[in-house]
Amino acid sequence: MIRKLHHAAYRCRDSELTRRFYEDFLGLPLSGTLEISKTKSGRATETLHTFYRLDDGSFIAFFETSDLPFEFKQQHDYDLHIALEVERPVIDAMLAKGRAAGIETRGVVQHGFIESIYFRDPNGYVVELCAKTPGHDRAMDPAHNGAREKLQRWTAARRATD
Repeated sequence: MIRKLHHAAYRCRDSELTRRFYEDFLGLPLSGTLEISKTKSGRATETLHTFYRLDDGSFIAFFETSDLPFEFKQQHDYDLHIALEVERPVIDAMLAKGRAAGIETRGVVQHGFIESIYFRDPNGYVVELCAKTPGHDRAMDPAHNGAREKLQRWTAARRATD
């Protein structure tokens, strides 16, 4: 049985610029690094794997390597984003902090079950800070939200047009 997320890992352009954003700006402590000189298959590499700890003990991690080609681009929210939960007062404080630091910042966006603000990190990824609203748990409960039925309806409609 899956217990919880240990880490989600992404590529980064520059480990130090990534550290400044995730540790200095967001406040996630750098908790571990792995210097990788050889892959498990025996291929030589120069890779640094860094881990930033969230309060629940999970991590966001990054790989910096020049061994493998990777196209960094400004990600659209729908393509890829990292959503991190915070308490509601943090939303306003971080929105002001991001704007003051000259970081690309958007929000506050009301999604009904959460309120969110968005930043762009040095790698082009969108980072969302979100706070639950009072209706969050019911909105995310499949016994009340019709999630499976909505997915089935969506899938049937998509397949009908293929």
